[in-house]
Amino acid sequence: MIFYLDSSAILRLVLREPGGLEELATAKRRVSSELVVVETLRTLDRLMRQGRLRADELAARRERVFDWLESVDLVLLRRPILARASEPFATPLGTLDALHLATLLMWRDSNDANDERPVLATHDRDLAIAARAYGIEVHGV
Repeated sequence: MIFYLDSSAILRLVLREPGGLEELATAKRRVSSELVVVETLRTLDRLMRQGRLRADELAARRERVFDWLESVDLVLLRRPILARASEPFATPLGTLDALHLATLLMWRDSNDANDERPVLATHDRDLAIAARAYGIEVHGV
């Protein structure tokens, strides 16, 4: 199975929170926007600054993020993706979710020769609803 991962899917595994999508570890392929790097690392930093992670925990979690990212094909945020994210979607979305959905839609369309369609791995309800409006299967919500 090919998974498109948003940051919530990676973070739930890295932070060892309940409901993490363990099947991501055995996925045939993992894809995401380069945005996922910034989102995951900023979240970890914020958790430390809020006192929810110690410095040693932060270092260990960052290492796990980098381990996950090594197995993910990162799609660069180029003009066509930014332009698509600026257009209206079927449901309301915030900026970061719009960037993820635009990346997923454009990646899916450019890889349409494959018979296998990407599945969105997310724990974000709004992103899941929007993806389903475009016929994308969602795991995690």
